[in-house]
Amino acid sequence: ADLTPEENRVISTFQKASPAVAFIKTTAQAVQSQRGLSLGSPMEVPTGSGSGFLWDNRGHVITNYHVIMQSLQGGNSRKVMVKLPGMAEAREAEIVGYEAEKDLAVLKLRNVRNLPKPMDVGTSNDLLVGQSVLAIGNPYGLDDTLTTGVVSALGRDIQGIGGRPIQGCIQTDAAINPGNSGGPLLDSRGRLIGVNTMIFSPN
Repeated sequence: ADLTPEENRVISTFQKASPAVAFIKTTAQAVQSQRGLSLGSPMEVPTGSGSGFLWDNRGHVITNYHVIMQSLQGGNSRKVMVKLPGMAEAREAEIVGYEAEKDLAVLKLRNVRNLPKPMDVGTSNDLLVGQSVLAIGNPYGLDDTLTTGVVSALGRDIQGIGGRPIQGCIQTDAAINPGNSGGPLLDSRGRLIGVNTMIFSPN
């Protein structure tokens, strides 16, 4: 294909960053019953999913709090599974920290063998309105998604899960949807500048 220099740059940035973007799935054990009688052994049922990204080579993964919040209720019957590109199967992770009012959570993979290169980290305090950004997600654990746009506003407040505002947010016109919520927001060089959060409009 006869691509423009800008298209080649976006493709290169995506290919560099996407190996560190994860699919995250939460599950719970449920017992089928009929008229109060148990019907066999418990089944594992999905309770949530979203994207995330590898923070370091020790297996820490960042995602949205709302992606994993169901796993904080119900004890050992609930699991958080993480799948990165190149993994044959998803790996179990534990929740090691979260801030519900910021819609952020930190997971830790139990198996850290053969991890990809973690996300390069940039800075968000020197962003300018109008500069290019990329949002990457891994909605189904099969293929990464990419949307592009610009920084459209800085220092915005949005309503968090707990009802209190999340301050200092980056607003972008890059489409943020349930598929890339929890994934990384990158600058044009592929460096992390934020975490995508899906905002649900009341209308």
